Amino acid sequence: MQKIGLVLAMSLGLLLVACTDKNPATDPTEEPKTDTTTHVVDTASVVILTDQDNMVLVVYQDTTATVSVSQNILDNMTVLRAGAHVSIVQSADLASEITYTLSGSSADGGFYNEGAYKATVELNNLTLTNLSAVFSGAAIHIQNSKRIKVKPLNGTTNTLVDAAGGKQKGCLYIQGHAEFAQAGILNVTGNLKHGIKCGEYFRIKNATINILSAVGDGINCEQFFLMESGAINISGVADDGIQCDIEDTEVGSTGITTDHEDEDTGNMYISGGTITAAVTGDACKGLKSEGDMYISGGTINVTTSGGGLWDATDLKTKAASCLSADGLMDISGGTLNLTSTGAGGKGLSADGNLTVSGTPVITVVTSGQAVVASGTGTLSICSNAGTLDRYDSDYKSSPKGIKIDGDIVINGGTITVTTSGAGGEGIESKQTLTINDGHITVNAFDDGINSSGDMTINGGYIFAKGSKNDAMDANGNIYVKGGLIYAIGATSPEVALDANTEEGKKLYITGGTIIAVGNLEGGAQISGGTCKYTTSWTGNTWYALYNGSDLVAAFQTPAKTTSGGGGPGGGGPGGGSQKLVVYTASTPALKSGVSVSDGTEYFGGLANIGGTVSGGTNVTLSNYSSGGGFGW
Repeated sequence: MQKIGLVLAMSLGLLLVACTDKNPATDPTEEPKTDTTTHVVDTASVVILTDQDNMVLVVYQDTTATVSVSQNILDNMTVLRAGAHVSIVQSADLASEITYTLSGSSADGGFYNEGAYKATVELNNLTLTNLSAVFSGAAIHIQNSKRIKVKPLNGTTNTLVDAAGGKQKGCLYIQGHAEFAQAGILNVTGNLKHGIKCGEYFRIKNATINILSAVGDGINCEQFFLMESGAINISGVADDGIQCDIEDTEVGSTGITTDHEDEDTGNMYISGGTITAAVTGDACKGLKSEGDMYISGGTINVTTSGGGLWDATDLKTKAASCLSADGLMDISGGTLNLTSTGAGGKGLSADGNLTVSGTPVITVVTSGQAVVASGTGTLSICSNAGTLDRYDSDYKSSPKGIKIDGDIVINGGTITVTTSGAGGEGIESKQTLTINDGHITVNAFDDGINSSGDMTINGGYIFAKGSKNDAMDANGNIYVKGGLIYAIGATSPEVALDANTEEGKKLYITGGTIIAVGNLEGGAQISGGTCKYTTSWTGNTWYALYNGSDLVAAFQTPAKTTSGGGGPGGGGPGGGSQKLVVYTASTPALKSGVSVSDGTEYFGGLANIGGTVSGGTNVTLSNYSSGGGFGW
């Protein structure tokens, strides 16, 4: 227990202030304080702490607050109070870290602190609602550009609510570097703008932060966002869940730097903990980085339900996204559960490249329709894929699972993507796409996996189904060199593997294993193995694929379709006679109607590797000739 010494009365002259004194905020461009002339600001008694150095205690008691200050720093502190609103300014010549411990409760109070040296703010079962916005409209306002450690003390629950009026940027505002630690709980409500606003970086370890509502972002920071452990829960926000901005837009993002230095700007790093965010605003993001995004661990659960917006400046539609990076995105661990239900919403989106490696588990579901804009920017919902094709890319936003403007490289992990709305591609790269390893399962309304450039498959287990289009579609060449591919395209003219033959590109198969329902692109160059097919296959039936006499995999066929696909000319040549095409390194063989036990399930139970197969009937296969045209 702290030993409390004598009371320092007003007569000592330590705390002298008039209601018209200068504003204690030294940098009004950062976070100007509210005018105090309409409030009674006094020099309430300060209790001196004689047994512990560098400590300040503030105990809130409804309409008032008691302030206690360690004797060794007494001459360096200016303390003001108006009811339960407390301002403590630390003199610039005090180069010592002060610990401020806040406790108690007030229905109209606030804490304002100003300093020029790093500090710690402890929250000890604090409940603080700011109504009057005396020194600041924030519940807690730290006007200090140094490192500020915020500790919701272990076992405590702390609640902050800011004023609806005022000029604050957040309910909890920290001008400098914010580091959240200890395993207490912090509940935040932002009635004017953000829930938590940091002028520089944000780090969290162990603490639990609940953003209950915010007019702006749940958490907004600059420089970088780093989460090592703890929990962040966000709901009721009108803008993004968590946003990390570039501090200096003229310099821009520098990418990752050693020890996340200050110039390491606009980046997000998540290595542990749990983030749960529900975002409802149109075109809002669950997690948004103006720089790069690195995820190496933790659990991220994000849902977005907002629709699209027309950007009158960029003259294009914009839509919500669970995770969005203006730079690159690197995912090497963690569990990601991403759901978007709004029009045009996406699971993952990045302007740069996407790299997936290690063992992350990524699950993406989008269920919204597309959103389109007229020439005047009027938005409407489009649920017809044929109509959607008539719009320029800037005038539409489709509900895609993973949309990357750069290259995609997948070296590992488990990725499951489901889309059900018009234009809903599963995985799309606007450049090249390379899969070296990993378990990938895509059930898409539109193309299952798409690349604007070349697509290369070197390994991994890949299931891709396009209900209304191709299973795997490249505007460049497709190179299949390894891995196991189970591709299901819509009926003709859509195919299972579609290279851009119209532009002189080609499908090259030199290795791996392929099971294709819906034919291959015409003119394919096939070597290094044997390709065969049958049109006499049965839907919803288990088959076993052999390479010679060696069992490769068992798989279940989809329901057999007799109508055309969703693209132009659906129901054209070959409609109702889709080939079941198989390719293995030696000579493929098939059995139909098999039973499978043991082994490992893949693709949501549609395939089995390493299992025991019994029963079944041998299937007669014909030699596959890719021919020309579309391979029907």
